[in-house]
Amino acid sequence: MTPTSFTRRLLAAFGMSLAALTAAPTWAQSPADAPLPGVQHGRVERWANVPSQHVDPRHVDVWLPEGYSPAKRYAVLYMHDGQMLFDARTTWNKQAWNVQDALTRLRAAGRIRDVIVVGVWNNGKWRHSEYLPQAFLPGLPAGFREALVREGLQGKPQSDAYLRFLVEELKPAIDARYATRPDRDNTFIMGSSMGGLISVYAMNRHPEVFGGAAGLSTHWVGTFKPNAALPLAAFNFLREHLADPATHRLYQDHGTTELDAIYAPYQSMVNSLARERGYVDGSNFLALTFEGTGHNETAWAQRLEIPLTFLLRP
Repeated sequence: MTPTSFTRRLLAAFGMSLAALTAAPTWAQSPADAPLPGVQHGRVERWANVPSQHVDPRHVDVWLPEGYSPAKRYAVLYMHDGQMLFDARTTWNKQAWNVQDALTRLRAAGRIRDVIVVGVWNNGKWRHSEYLPQAFLPGLPAGFREALVREGLQGKPQSDAYLRFLVEELKPAIDARYATRPDRDNTFIMGSSMGGLISVYAMNRHPEVFGGAAGLSTHWVGTFKPNAALPLAAFNFLREHLADPATHRLYQDHGTTELDAIYAPYQSMVNSLARERGYVDGSNFLALTFEGTGHNETAWAQRLEIPLTFLLRP
């Protein structure tokens, strides 16, 4: 993807010219209001308050593995809720995915390809607005839709704008700055809960960009209460837009306690749609249930190696 003029300005804002892309990393910053995550494996570089023409600025934490070298090429895993990924000491609930540890173990065992992680922070009060798929809204009953937009999305649906930020602004900047493999087959996206929902949406909204998506505890109900309207709108969207199984991979899971206890019937429908589209279990599709697990970073960290291996296998 050719860097746009905006991407050039974004790079320039951090003191990086396109002519110096192989230089040593210089972007790591540690703002006073958000400590840089500490990791035992690899390193994290912070892009602080990344500007966008589409959404509000936010931090992006980029994890580079041990031995990262511009002489090699790396797949890229984009992950939502970036402030929750690396270091439990810096998260609001003192839990984290510890994604760097899982990736380090898997790479040492030869089970995944070389990869970097782009942890995109959620935008606080706008998280729901940015993560709830906009294309689902026209399929909702008018009254339900109006209440959801007014109260749940604070009057401002932003998921398509958020994805434009990822696809049109952030990805070109990442590919320009780091030694990535920028093609679809090496670009993946992952999240949990609403982050799982936006991950599935991203792959199907931009199938030319993302070759695989993983949603852990995907929040198909889209609100804080079980409902039929939003899952039905999601199913109808997927029926028309589910990415080609010949070129894409989809991972889904859920637990059975806490919020995850309500997911089974909705996830079952999504699984059926995927199989009808031609996705094959164990090949380009994986849908798992984890008995006795709930809706939290500790649970997702415990099973993280499974979706990572599924998406990133050599």
